Amino acid sequence: MTGTDSRIAVVGAGAIGGITAAVLARAGFDVEVVCKHQDTVDRAVGPGLHVFGVMGDFRVPVKAVKSITNLSGAKDVVFLAVKAADAVPAAEELLQFLDDNSILVSLQNGICEDALAHVVGRGRVIGCVVGWGATMHGPAELEMTSSGEFVVGNIDHRDDVHLPAVKHMLDTIVPTRISENIMGELYAKLIINSCINSLGALTGLHLGRMLAIRKVREIFFEIMREAMATAEAMHIKVEAGGGGKLDYYEFLAPGGILSALKRHLIVRIIGFKYRRLKSSSLQSLERGRRTEIEYLNGYICDRAREHGVPTPMNDALVAMIREIETGSRKITPDNINEPVFAPM
Repeated sequence: MTGTDSRIAVVGAGAIGGITAAVLARAGFDVEVVCKHQDTVDRAVGPGLHVFGVMGDFRVPVKAVKSITNLSGAKDVVFLAVKAADAVPAAEELLQFLDDNSILVSLQNGICEDALAHVVGRGRVIGCVVGWGATMHGPAELEMTSSGEFVVGNIDHRDDVHLPAVKHMLDTIVPTRISENIMGELYAKLIINSCINSLGALTGLHLGRMLAIRKVREIFFEIMREAMATAEAMHIKVEAGGGGKLDYYEFLAPGGILSALKRHLIVRIIGFKYRRLKSSSLQSLERGRRTEIEYLNGYICDRAREHGVPTPMNDALVAMIREIETGSRKITPDNINEPVFAPM
């Protein structure tokens, strides 16, 4: 399974899935991508998937089908790049295309690994943190907005013979490392995603403008505090996030005014570096789709309730995003002036 003859499927041709499929195909791998819309299928097999941004500008034709049931046959590796809410139904459809040695690599925001393992078996699931950014500007028009890394690992903290092969594949896109604590890595990404996605969807702002607002930064810190309290109750050791540069334990450690100023400065720097980033939840809302809030802040809230940990900030954000999804609340920066944020 280490060579370019590996049978690979990428399910989902959005920003992350599309770029993953395009670069793997350009590297010579046997890739078949599942695109939800026929227009994307036609473009993928015709002129090709167009990738541009920090990785350069290129176009790659890729084998494409409109649905999982149309895949050409069994796959050795499936990179699952659908929205979190669609991950389990997709895994159920994929079962017929998985051999005994096939593996499923989860590229979702949030933590879906346990739910996927329930469908396809724990031995088949590899956790993966996507540590780079991308935006889809239209069918087959995919911008890589920031560089970074992939992190992969076995969800039961075991040695896995498949990991070197997966690393070899993903190294063609960005540097990839194998972690012995993938759940801690995933939780670290969950925290920052819960901050960026909830506030991006709530305000409608790109990250740079959003993090220039002091109250938004304070909300970020409270999301993090609640998430870390929940992780402690779950006995999860949270790895450093932001490409290994943000140690949440140190970042949130109590201190005086200098510690608070340092927190604000660090987040302002992150906002400047990724100032063009638009949250995937905001992109979903702009397309008239639901967000992944249940698998981000909602995951924190659900686990917290199981362990008796209070999460009022995350609870409020989940409720407000659901109101936006149903049309009873508008996307506006004024949302941060709600009473729940008054102490900020």
